[in-house]
Amino acid sequence: MQDARLVNVGEVRLNVVSEGEGPPVLLLHGFPEFSYSWRAVQPALAAAGYRAVAPDLRGYNLSDKPAGVAAYAMDRLVADVVGLVKALGAPRVKLVGHDWGGVIAWHVAARHPELVERLAVLNAPHPKVFVRRLFTSRQALKSWYMLFFQLPALPERRLVEASIIRRTFRGLAVDQGAFPDEVIDRYLEAIRRPGAATAALNYYRAALRPESLRGPMTIAAPTLVLWGMKDTALVPANLDGLERYVPDLRVERIAGAGHWIQHDAPALVAEKLVAFFRETSVPERPDRSVA
Repeated sequence: MQDARLVNVGEVRLNVVSEGEGPPVLLLHGFPEFSYSWRAVQPALAAAGYRAVAPDLRGYNLSDKPAGVAAYAMDRLVADVVGLVKALGAPRVKLVGHDWGGVIAWHVAARHPELVERLAVLNAPHPKVFVRRLFTSRQALKSWYMLFFQLPALPERRLVEASIIRRTFRGLAVDQGAFPDEVIDRYLEAIRRPGAATAALNYYRAALRPESLRGPMTIAAPTLVLWGMKDTALVPANLDGLERYVPDLRVERIAGAGHWIQHDAPALVAEKLVAFFRETSVPERPDRSVA
């Protein structure tokens, strides 16, 4: 049974949806999602003996939505996660992030290694690697929307359109059946809450400021990267050179999944996460492909 409540993490209150009992697994969603994106993974983690904790990140759905681009700077996003870890009452957590949640997870693990026991990242490039790839033609073309999001007002108007939300999820999905109308309606309802669209876009607006990449980015925790190889938003080359920043790294390429990897292959993602957390399946080499 899921439990939903507002948790004060310091500067803001986050809506947090939890399922299960045991060591906490903190699940960070991406853009333009909310905690609902982990609905198919949480039961499997709970059944495996973990407390699967999925917050709405600041600005999303039922969480607080502070005003201004600066309120979505990486320092603030990291502080929210640190505050939530402390609120959970555990000295360390297993941290999982997808898309923007993955970017935040990279930063949390780098800046607060004492809080992260294990790190799992789903289709979210390491920030240092992404900056290099952003200047290559293929990734630059795929990231055009980041510049569009810098415009005032217009991106907000587009983001709350039903056709845009439908295209965002179904267009990037391998399994379009994972996004029936009732699921699209949940995401549309969340992004239409007052202030939510601007808050979500402010993540991108703040990200282009130089301070977003400051600080150490080496990851001490054992790290699993799951990558849907049919991702049309992020090129697989974002996996190249990861070992420079992540000494204890394993990468698993999921051939039948795309950007919405936990929607395209929820059972497989849950299986890989549980195996990684339990260390029942350790690859013989740091990089392997999974059909």
